[in-house]
Amino acid sequence: MSGKTKATNALLLLLVIIVGFLHAFTPADKLVLHDLYRRLSYLPIVAAAILYGIRGGVLLAAATSVAFIPHLLHFYHLGPSAYLSELPEILLYFGAGIVTGAIAAKEKQLRIKYQELAKQLEVSYNKLHSQAATLVEAEEQLHASQKLSALGQLSASLAHEVKNPLAGIRGAAEILADDFPEHHPKYEFSQILLKETSRLSTTVDEILRYSRQQRPDSASPRLEALPSVLERVVTLLDNNFRQKNIAINIELTENAKAIQIDGDKMSQVFINLLLNSYEAIATNGKITISNQVNDTHQEIHFRDNGPGIAEDEQTKIFEPFYTTGSEGTGLGLAISSRIVESYGGTLRAKTPDKGSGALFVITLPQSNQGA
Repeated sequence: MSGKTKATNALLLLLVIIVGFLHAFTPADKLVLHDLYRRLSYLPIVAAAILYGIRGGVLLAAATSVAFIPHLLHFYHLGPSAYLSELPEILLYFGAGIVTGAIAAKEKQLRIKYQELAKQLEVSYNKLHSQAATLVEAEEQLHASQKLSALGQLSASLAHEVKNPLAGIRGAAEILADDFPEHHPKYEFSQILLKETSRLSTTVDEILRYSRQQRPDSASPRLEALPSVLERVVTLLDNNFRQKNIAINIELTENAKAIQIDGDKMSQVFINLLLNSYEAIATNGKITISNQVNDTHQEIHFRDNGPGIAEDEQTKIFEPFYTTGSEGTGLGLAISSRIVESYGGTLRAKTPDKGSGALFVITLPQSNQGA
């Protein structure tokens, strides 16, 4: 029994005792006062019945009846008619306790029932809310599927038109490359032109694979060391970086040369990430490329000092056709994420621990030799 309950019980008993003393010490001829005391006697009975039900009402009715005995003794000396006229009051005490207790018990049952109904309604509401969220998600997926279907149709019609000019460009690039021997200053750029022409051709195939929900070819990829792929990509985009005076810092670990990745596929990912940072940051910006390696996976970090990415957009930017720019197609990051996932890895956007800007983290499993 809690301290609050004990205090309540003591107060009710004290009220009964006080009324009993008032009856005992008030002269019998003061009928108005005795009538008032009788009415006051119902207060603790009704209160106990409300708090504890029929049992509480009966117990307080019994206590009140005991306290009522001195009052009966006053009327006993006045004769049987006066004495007997006061006895029904005791029956009324018990009647009040029983009736009020029954009503209070019924009210308690109804309150418990309504509380259970409220809980059931809450569960039903949460379930309905969850189902509604599922329906919204399904609708969004259907909408995305419709976009992918449109992309597939468009890609199929454009693939032939794009590949034919690319074949001509590659042929012209091969002829131009013959004019620059290996030690010529422009030899490296001629080789980049050839490689990027091939990569652009495979990019068309990659878009087709994405729109058709296909995985990359199962043929063994052409593995290259991580530093060489990054250097080639940075050289390719060097002119873009010069336009905004953007500094590129490559801070790789000592064992980065041992990290073998699919140069053709991952260079496309690196280019998309670098171009994304290039478009986001202003002039005199900085992009830092670093890596971390442990026993289970390896990470490649692309961090810039641009405005950063809002937390609610860090997942959306990898959805097809979602873009925050005015000219972007919204496919670069989506395709990059699909490429990384095809090797069992992940591509995530995060907020850097220190400073502003955006941070993209490529996580690849160590056991995946294709990456």
